[in-house]
Amino acid sequence: MTNNHPSLIAATKVTNLIKQHAADAELAGELTPQQIQLIYDHNWFNLYIPSELGGLETPLPVAIRLLEILARADASFGWTVTLCSGANWFAGFLDKTLCASLWSNKQVCIAGSGAATGKASITKNGYIVKGDWKYATGAPHATVFSANCIIEKDGEPLLTEDNTPVLKAFIFIRDEVEIRHNWNTIGMKATASHSFSVKALELPFSRSFIIHPNQAVLPDLIFQIPFQSFAEITLAANFSGIAAHFIEECKRLYEDRIKRHAYAITETCEMLDLLGRTRSKLEGTQLRFYHALDKAWQNANHDKQWNPKDIETLKQVCRNIVQQARHSVDELFPYCGMTAANEDSEINRVWRDFHTASLHGIFTFGCR
Repeated sequence: MTNNHPSLIAATKVTNLIKQHAADAELAGELTPQQIQLIYDHNWFNLYIPSELGGLETPLPVAIRLLEILARADASFGWTVTLCSGANWFAGFLDKTLCASLWSNKQVCIAGSGAATGKASITKNGYIVKGDWKYATGAPHATVFSANCIIEKDGEPLLTEDNTPVLKAFIFIRDEVEIRHNWNTIGMKATASHSFSVKALELPFSRSFIIHPNQAVLPDLIFQIPFQSFAEITLAANFSGIAAHFIEECKRLYEDRIKRHAYAITETCEMLDLLGRTRSKLEGTQLRFYHALDKAWQNANHDKQWNPKDIETLKQVCRNIVQQARHSVDELFPYCGMTAANEDSEINRVWRDFHTASLHGIFTFGCR
């Protein structure tokens, strides 16, 4: 076991370093150099990547526990590791020569967008790509960008058998894109999720790929999980971690307010009872989430494929944990007092981060 192994993720000095720089990162609008170096030192952008490419080959249940702990330390930090390691996961679907070239850089980091807001026209030797994409988390330190495009031929979109546009993902080298520094939100500021664009970029066929289990070029089980499930699981861990951080801050704040204001016993009991019940409910959903994840991973390893019933269960527990996280934050916030409205306070930053993250479209529906 190396010092980079995710089983050592709970080391206090690691989470303390993340927290120590969180406020500065928010002011800077991107992770601090110390935080980025921490990611490189632990190779966290390559959580799922095979060892032959320099990755950690982390089992999914271990990786997800790591992501939750990082999000609990700081939302922007955890989200950046989640999204960038998730984009690096695309290595399992890339042309092998291209993949080897990209991963020759030990600090390889893919940032990108899942929105199909680009167009790729088929040519004799590849594609001509143009487009503009939003929300590329980790843009300042990305070495590579990925984006989805609608495929066109002779000026018309290609269609699938059910008359929907044919989509493919594309890989761009950093120097090929224009980054627009337009990430201006109330929270998750240090994720630096800026927009990027390309104009009439000529690319070979090898720069395109399809994210689907039957298109995987690497044999590892992690590349056989449906992408939607992979995204839901990793982001649910972030919601869980951020909500747990918020509850921690509420505990400190509640105890301080009770001491300073000398609330009546009924008011004190109301605050502490709500805090206890909320924390218990979140912990319960976390346990069910990890139980389902561990079982699905165990079954997939045994059967050498993912069980559709397990995938459906994971979908539900992800929604459950997001729903409980939202309820937890919204129920506790009114008892926090004006400190929680102070933008310089940690609890305010966590609140803003949580509600900014909660706007991600993956959990817009089905989580009420």
